[in-house]
Amino acid sequence: MANRLAERALKTLQALQKAGIDMGRITGELENAGVKAFADAFRRMIDGIAVKARKLSSRAPAAGSGDAKRAMAELSAERAVERLWAKDPSLWKQEEAHKKIISNSLGWLRMPKEMASRTQELLEFAGEIRKAGLRRAVLLGMGGSSLAPEVFRRTFPAKPGFPALSVLDSTDPEAVLSTDKENDPKTTLYIVSSKSGTTTEPLRLFDYFWGRAESALAGSAGMHFIAITDPGSFLEGQAKERKFRRVFRNFPDIGGRFSALSYFGLVPATLLGIDVQELLRRASVMAEACAQDGEGNPGLRLGAQLAAHASAGRDKITLLMSPEIESLGLWLEQLMAESTGKEGQGVVPVAGEPLSAPEDYSRDRVFVLTSLRSSSSSAPEKLAGELEAAGHPVIRLELLDELDICAEFFRWEIATALLGRRLGIDPFDQPDVQSAKDKTKAVLDVRAKTGRLPSIQADSAEPGLKLSFSLAAKGALSLDERASLDASLARFLSSAKPGDYLGLLAFVSPRGGYGEPMRSLAQALRAASPAALQTGYGPRYLHSTGQLHKGGPNSGLFIVLAREDAADAPIPGCAYGFADLVNAQALGDFQALDSAARRAVLVRFAGDPRKAFKRLEVAVRAEVDRKGVKAVKS
Repeated sequence: MANRLAERALKTLQALQKAGIDMGRITGELENAGVKAFADAFRRMIDGIAVKARKLSSRAPAAGSGDAKRAMAELSAERAVERLWAKDPSLWKQEEAHKKIISNSLGWLRMPKEMASRTQELLEFAGEIRKAGLRRAVLLGMGGSSLAPEVFRRTFPAKPGFPALSVLDSTDPEAVLSTDKENDPKTTLYIVSSKSGTTTEPLRLFDYFWGRAESALAGSAGMHFIAITDPGSFLEGQAKERKFRRVFRNFPDIGGRFSALSYFGLVPATLLGIDVQELLRRASVMAEACAQDGEGNPGLRLGAQLAAHASAGRDKITLLMSPEIESLGLWLEQLMAESTGKEGQGVVPVAGEPLSAPEDYSRDRVFVLTSLRSSSSSAPEKLAGELEAAGHPVIRLELLDELDICAEFFRWEIATALLGRRLGIDPFDQPDVQSAKDKTKAVLDVRAKTGRLPSIQADSAEPGLKLSFSLAAKGALSLDERASLDASLARFLSSAKPGDYLGLLAFVSPRGGYGEPMRSLAQALRAASPAALQTGYGPRYLHSTGQLHKGGPNSGLFIVLAREDAADAPIPGCAYGFADLVNAQALGDFQALDSAARRAVLVRFAGDPRKAFKRLEVAVRAEVDRKGVKAVKS
């Protein structure tokens, strides 16, 4: 019986073969399809587990959890998540001007899937750059076009054989010259990154490095440049005219600070050799979870928590990070500050602040601990536990590893959009960023007419250091024109009220080795007052927290530092160099703060920035020792 069945089966196979049917091929196809079906099912199971894990990953704080649940319930009653994904601009504003901005700003929602379909394009481009022998890459950008690449650069060191990436988002001549020195144009790819294609900083940096490349490469300079920009921008025109190697035309319906998962973030990430396919897979898992309603939505949950605490007066969102992912705070600062700081509203993100004992923090804080499961440091987790024991609310977020970073980008984008709904503002415009740009232009106009920058009256001075206070600060302090530097600074700090925050804003090179003296001054300021402290490098912060400083609540006290005698770096085709540009930006921002009736002091100094930081630190610590600075109490 068995032999007869085998003979029949053999005859059937022979007949199929004569009919032109390749059973070997069919069997192989069925085998491959079966393996693929199993793999797909297994992947869906893993992703499903990941979605459920995401639902549990942001534990609500004990204090205020009822308010967070009410905020979440109200957002659900308004169908906020559904309307967000439907790109309904009326979720935020009813005015047509706002609706137009919002409708053209929600393309980021589709980026996890959209960019997943373009990973092959990115990988082929990265391979092209490696074959061309370009061993270094320099990104010239500002704000939304530079901060995500900076996070990738700091979080993921370049893999062997891939270009080392530098991010230049400073107009300080020392930063420009050091970047130039470190990168030989013959082996460097320059990435000119600007959404509008008209932003001053990347265009002037482009002018400088194009001149350097032309000198070194003659007629082939264009092959060492690429652009990332919106379609039809001025920068795209320049790229075509100068025969750039490549133009990545980004999606025009995405604002800069929401562009991390678009070409702006992923082109540099791919060049570094990061697994962009896995980055986007995890972001897609997060996006799937954030499309749901209720507590299972990580972005909704986080947004509701932040909104509830802000409405209760805890509007200083203090970011605690595992050291391996600490640079994420730079990106989060821009996302929250520029999205919410307007119409007198806004939360104050605080990243990189010196850690203190729980009793040193005022009651206007909510802490967000973002930890890496495999982190080498337990200090942030330890402080979070101590803060909770002292009655401070702590929101905990955990990353499995660094590849979760894009999932966090997406979670926070959803949370910020919904936080904007709760605050009643349009999270996609930035109405007050322009004020500092306009003031800077006016300062440069004076420079063009007179040959020098406008002079400013010093309210207190000593050799190498001059302080000028805004009208708002003078009115509050009644400063004498010849008051001592120490007394002037101490009286300025003593004007802080409960709920205020400090801003230490330095127009010096982020690459100049000034981080440690700047941190020491920040520690002195924290010792002087429990007020939250933001720190930032100019002009980077102008495109980040600068919107909050002018358009948010009038609760900031700002110390703006500018160097007057930096060695210049000329800009080809411009009547001014980077030294005048960066000083004009510092002066322009001080004037914009003054016009907005904000309390600010402009500190102008000559010589080594370390000495200026140290002199200010000595002045602050002297007042702390003498208890001459009033503590901010809740």
